[in-house]
Amino acid sequence: MNHIKTDILIIGAGSGGLSVAAGAAQMGADVVLLEGHKMGGDCLNYGCVPSKALIATGKAAYGQRHAAQFGVTDTEGAVDYAAAKDHVADVIATIAPVDSQERFEGFGINVIREFGRFISHNEVQAGDTVIKARRIVIATGSSPLVPPIPGLETVPYETNETLFDLREAPEHLLIVGGGPIGMEMAQAHIRMGCKVTVIEGGKALGKDDPELAEVVLSSLKEEGVEIAEDALASEIRGSAGVIEIETKDGRIFKGSHLLMAVGRKSNTDKLDLEAGGVKPSRGGIEVDESLRTSNKRVYAIGDVAGGLQFTHVAGYHAGVIIRSMLFGLPSKAKTAHIPWATYTDPELAQVGLTEAQAKESHGDAVEVVRFHYSHNDRAIAERKTKGFIKVMVVKGRPVGASIVGYQAGELINLWALALANKMKMSQIAAMVAPYPTIGEINKRVAGAYFSPRLFESGLVKRVVGLVQRFVP
Repeated sequence: MNHIKTDILIIGAGSGGLSVAAGAAQMGADVVLLEGHKMGGDCLNYGCVPSKALIATGKAAYGQRHAAQFGVTDTEGAVDYAAAKDHVADVIATIAPVDSQERFEGFGINVIREFGRFISHNEVQAGDTVIKARRIVIATGSSPLVPPIPGLETVPYETNETLFDLREAPEHLLIVGGGPIGMEMAQAHIRMGCKVTVIEGGKALGKDDPELAEVVLSSLKEEGVEIAEDALASEIRGSAGVIEIETKDGRIFKGSHLLMAVGRKSNTDKLDLEAGGVKPSRGGIEVDESLRTSNKRVYAIGDVAGGLQFTHVAGYHAGVIIRSMLFGLPSKAKTAHIPWATYTDPELAQVGLTEAQAKESHGDAVEVVRFHYSHNDRAIAERKTKGFIKVMVVKGRPVGASIVGYQAGELINLWALALANKMKMSQIAAMVAPYPTIGEINKRVAGAYFSPRLFESGLVKRVVGLVQRFVP
């Protein structure tokens, strides 16, 4: 058995673990990084990267079939499914060197390709190596949650970890789960020529503002996606190519392939948390505001910390704990400024409070201002007029922004900046946006906040009248 000592031991080489490793090593800490599976974690290999690559294929096919509106002849837009998966693999391969073992060894990090498990409060065993560390970071991420639906154990199914390996297009894809993953893959596959049915036990896109979610859902339905809500799967039966899902209310859905997309579970099974004095939680690992666990030598970040499960949150968590571990400074993780996006067409994005949450928290003090894509000249030129933005404002400061429409995931960045820095609507309104851009939507919604104050105010009109009469 090999024994080594280090300043910081990181378990998991996904986005959060890699961010901590790179930052800590380049600032002079001695770092050991453990990864028992693939460098880059879920995001690079099974999540954000491959899904967006497949969405791009669907978008290209859809564009060919709907080109006439731009004066270009529509074509069939036929998809070679295997070639599309080659495109996905190439995208992953292009990005992979950034997350590679070689790159991180170049930072002076000791990368060990083994899973780690606690054997004491400050020791972890990985293969035939025992690492004793002053600080330990758990960044093991999450995996697809597969619920115990009767019959599922005998039926072939896909998750996000296997879907991108398929080489033949599903004739009819059944998707259990109407969250972001389910809806993104539903639209990508309908655009690639598959039939798609989404079966959701509650409301599809149920964690988003229902007014915005309805814009997305109606678009998917228009493209041919069947969306069954309040359809809780009670039994799954069949075999490859012939699968049936029966719901509690007796509905039966038939298809050729099945994708389970009902959520995520934190990866803690291999860690032996009890030996490390680390208390688990329902969502993964219990942490305080500084992302410390019950063992103060140990931090947990990203999906395994049981909060918002996004790649960018794991990266943010990395910055929070680096400040604490390397400099001994107080540092707390916050969520009010964390944005998220669903990459359907139209896109759906959110930061801060939704309208319902803002009214619950602030009551009548909330003002909700809107601006529609149909009034944006660039959106008109691009034929992307479906959607709108609404911003929740309290005493001149935005407390939340919700966007559905073209490039919503890009537009939400400005509002994430505003919330992170407690900016005022007047600062957004003072921005000058180039014309014509989609980004003008952000400025125009800020203008919509001030318009009634300027144009409907008797005081303003009286002041202007006095200036015109008496000021030379």
